[in-house]
Amino acid sequence: MAKSRAGKSKAGNIIAFQGEPGANSDMACRAAFPDMVTLPCPTFETAMAAVQAGKAALAMIPVENSIAGRVADLHSLLPHTRLKIVAEHFQRVEHCLVALPGASLKTIKTAKSHVQALSQCRNFLKKHRIEPLVHADTAGAAREIAEIGDASVAAIASSLAARIYELKVLARNIEDADHNTTRMLVFSREEARPDWRSTPCMTAFLFRVKSVPAALYKALGGFATNGVNIVKLESYLSGPQFEQAQFYAEVEGHPEQRSVKLALEELAFFSEELKMLGTFPTNPFRRKGWDAPTRPGT
Repeated sequence: MAKSRAGKSKAGNIIAFQGEPGANSDMACRAAFPDMVTLPCPTFETAMAAVQAGKAALAMIPVENSIAGRVADLHSLLPHTRLKIVAEHFQRVEHCLVALPGASLKTIKTAKSHVQALSQCRNFLKKHRIEPLVHADTAGAAREIAEIGDASVAAIASSLAARIYELKVLARNIEDADHNTTRMLVFSREEARPDWRSTPCMTAFLFRVKSVPAALYKALGGFATNGVNIVKLESYLSGPQFEQAQFYAEVEGHPEQRSVKLALEELAFFSEELKMLGTFPTNPFRRKGWDAPTRPGT
């Protein structure tokens, strides 16, 4: 089994991710922070806990994909974490069908991978009559087929995973759309302090309102009247009778900007709880796509 690259590194140079070595999140960490050492973790929770415990400086967690939509697991952790969002990263995901060195497309009957990866490659699997099998992790699926030694089973994983586990790449870029991109958030114990006067920023927060008519309208009214753009808004029902609506939101701007400050003050007045999750630089990918550098802070 491949070992963690973080074994002998200092925590300040370590970035944690969910998955095994070679996972797409591993590739994203290496792309965004090439000078840091990656730390594989079994879950989003353990990746964030590694940062909180001082075993890693950062954690990178996927939140949404341009094909498969929201990655839901993170949202249950946000109300409880003390970490701050300090950056965002957009990772172009290029899925490969990988198998044992002696295998071919004709020998493959099933393909294992994470449910998100399988859903992003539906057309390819259908075309080649390959049965999808859900696995906990893309790189973990690659490791498993290398250990089992069955030429009829493949994995959908990264080219990095193929190199790590000495597998053959049978097909590259098998995702259904060439815009297949995953957005990642970077978490740290210390909050980022971007200068909003020179750096475009995003601010993320959680808030809760009663599930009554016009509660959300009143809470968000300040963003409209102050001209603040709400980029992301997601809702979750909580409480013993699902009577409370909790929201995760991201807006353009910095809390020190007058317009954002006034909007947040109005939100706090009409909401029952407001938790700031962090302010971070807007990634250039939002404005220019893949022609722009995608490393956080560039």
